Amino acid sequence: MADVVLRGFGWRHAGRRAWAVRGVDLHVRHGERVLLLGASGAGKSTLLAALAGLLPDDSGESEGAVEIDGLDPRKLRLASSPRRPEAQASEAAQQRVGILFQDPQTQLVMARSGDDVAFGPENRGVPAGDIWPLVTEALDRVGFPYPRNRPTAALSGGEAQRLALAGVLALRPGLLLLDEPTANLDPAGADLIRTAILRSHRPGTTLILVEHRIAEALPLVDRVVVLEPGGGVRADGPPAAVFAAHGDALAAQGVWVPGRPVAPHRAVSAPADLLVRATEVTARHRLPATSIDVRAGEVVAVTGPNGAGKSTLALMLGGLLAPTTGRVHTPGLGDPRPPHRWRAAELVRRIGSVFQDPEHQFVTSRVVDELRLAGPAPARVDELLDRLRLTRLAQANPYTLSGGEARRLSVATALAGAPRMLVLDEPTFGQDRRTWVEMVQLLAGLRDSGHGVVAVTHDSDFVAAVADRTVTLTAASSSSTRPGSPKPAAP
Repeated sequence: MADVVLRGFGWRHAGRRAWAVRGVDLHVRHGERVLLLGASGAGKSTLLAALAGLLPDDSGESEGAVEIDGLDPRKLRLASSPRRPEAQASEAAQQRVGILFQDPQTQLVMARSGDDVAFGPENRGVPAGDIWPLVTEALDRVGFPYPRNRPTAALSGGEAQRLALAGVLALRPGLLLLDEPTANLDPAGADLIRTAILRSHRPGTTLILVEHRIAEALPLVDRVVVLEPGGGVRADGPPAAVFAAHGDALAAQGVWVPGRPVAPHRAVSAPADLLVRATEVTARHRLPATSIDVRAGEVVAVTGPNGAGKSTLALMLGGLLAPTTGRVHTPGLGDPRPPHRWRAAELVRRIGSVFQDPEHQFVTSRVVDELRLAGPAPARVDELLDRLRLTRLAQANPYTLSGGEARRLSVATALAGAPRMLVLDEPTFGQDRRTWVEMVQLLAGLRDSGHGVVAVTHDSDFVAAVADRTVTLTAASSSSTRPGSPKPAAP
């Protein structure tokens, strides 16, 4: 069990002028299940990191107090030793908290999947005979589809997310902290994770959950807490009461309030020139033979279950991965060669790519410098910063951004060179309602001005709002539909 108290809590990252979160007073009692909401950048992930004891003094400035059962969570994470008198108490205290990060790759540490889940119990001193039953139970709970010897390097983003959650559940923590646990999952996988969260809620387990898309998350919780971007708690109470009293204001602020649909952005004209054609491309065991056309003036959504090869296909279309078999043609981009043979300077001018993990494409120490790399005019840099709500973060280190802010920066860097084609992997990940709408409008405007857009996504609202055509990957093939046409059955 865990009792959580924050009194005037605030945190400012080193080198930042603005506080990531400030003035938070909050008490979460043993066994409560809390959904933590707020606009992108309101400090939700920072608050979870503080509760997990992951904000050391040398990485920023703190104020106020954070306690779990009366103890500073940073002290709970101190390594214990049998020679220290407080070792036994410290070991028991460490088991109070388990956290799933926004980026699951940051907490995978072993080469094989089963070993990764076993890593935590082994370090907690669980008897050897009890570890593998815990591992098997945790993998089953999250619907992990592979045997325990599956290489972690071979997992898709969604599969890695399931494995990371299994590693947390195997510890059976008293306080479970989950930062967007279903963000990169297909609908079936997301349902499995929500079921696993429900099953993990043993009597007394405290849950604090961060999600932007909250309709499906509401059955998991009994309380909603909304952070105010300027500091403090804006609303706190039972979900129905919070949304009834504050729904309109929260939606305007950027919170995904249930029952408020977003408007579609249909194309103003039919697709034009063929930009890219992939013909029967494969990539070892990561992608079955797949064909796809992308034309100027259309948004193509690539959907399908985790592990179907969506991100691999995106890398091929973006010229970042050579197909094992098949060919990628680029008749509308001014070079007859496959894009993986182009020089980097040519590639960035013609095709802009956004990776599933935005941090994989950051190479400088300032947000504004990331945008300047492609050589755009200063006015274009300012426009992108403003359009994607990054102006106040222009001097910040990209690696200190929230998940939603990092995603918007990665999209901005892809747009900076004004490429004719964009390939985006989960472009709406981590976005609040307001930034989501702005990104959809931005991509719709690019399409209507003659750009081609490919978006790998599990976001059904994004598909409904802006996609002109959907390509669905399965374990064996791909198929294409347009809005309003029958969709293939789920695999």
